[in-house]
Amino acid sequence: MTIYVLPFEKMHGLGNDFILLERRHLPNNVNDFKLAKLLCDRNFAIGADGIIIVDFSPTKEADFKWDYYNSDGSIAEMCGNGMRCFAKYVFERGLTDNTSFSVLTKAGIIFPTIETDGTVTVNIGSPTLLSDNVNVKTLSFNNQKSFNYTYLEVGNPHCVIILDSEISDNDFKQYGPIIEKHPNFPKGVNVEFVVVKNKNRIISRVWERGAGPTLACGTGACASLVATNIRGLTEDSVTVQLPGGDLKTFWDKDKNTVYLNGPVSFVFTGQFNLNPKDVLS
Repeated sequence: MTIYVLPFEKMHGLGNDFILLERRHLPNNVNDFKLAKLLCDRNFAIGADGIIIVDFSPTKEADFKWDYYNSDGSIAEMCGNGMRCFAKYVFERGLTDNTSFSVLTKAGIIFPTIETDGTVTVNIGSPTLLSDNVNVKTLSFNNQKSFNYTYLEVGNPHCVIILDSEISDNDFKQYGPIIEKHPNFPKGVNVEFVVVKNKNRIISRVWERGAGPTLACGTGACASLVATNIRGLTEDSVTVQLPGGDLKTFWDKDKNTVYLNGPVSFVFTGQFNLNPKDVLS
């Protein structure tokens, strides 16, 4: 079978890295799940936390449409850092002249804006705090380890755990994947281990659903803001310190809308030699 030359762009938001592809460049009948697992392999392919497929919205609901897949091939409703990369890509590559536009996702229509300083702000939308989950709940394990958490959704599901001190590497690697797939979260969950430094700064370490440890997580930063704010620990505007750098978050309570801001970077452009038999449905 003939090898298919697939153009791609590698980008990252504070180390949370993505492969961006355009739908029009993909072979017919491609299986997106297989494609994501193949391309995200850091040893045998390009390597990334996920892939983003760029498309124009066929229904005119929005200016663009995207599909996002984690490195394990699973689909994600929303990705804050990925959306910031998406916005910079479509603008810098001349797919739009507008610095603000709309993107159709599985979490609804999202509105990113490219700022004059080159950073990207994303209107994440309204956080969902289910009435029976607003109060802190507890996860307990057989070894007597337990974590208090708040569950909420900001386009995708999050379990925010507020700690007195930063989680150890051993506990992060042990409990991150267990909590991600815990029966309490039938859809799986992104896990944030958070330490509040002051009213306007927190530290967060994220075990991302479908990708594992990531250097940054945009929706995770927003979830951390909301979870700490409703407990009276932070103000409405918070800088979230992640292993890859800082993200700015703001909860406009009058509009019940959360905003995310931060930098994005182009890494390289390339072509991947794709054997269609590896990714066809």
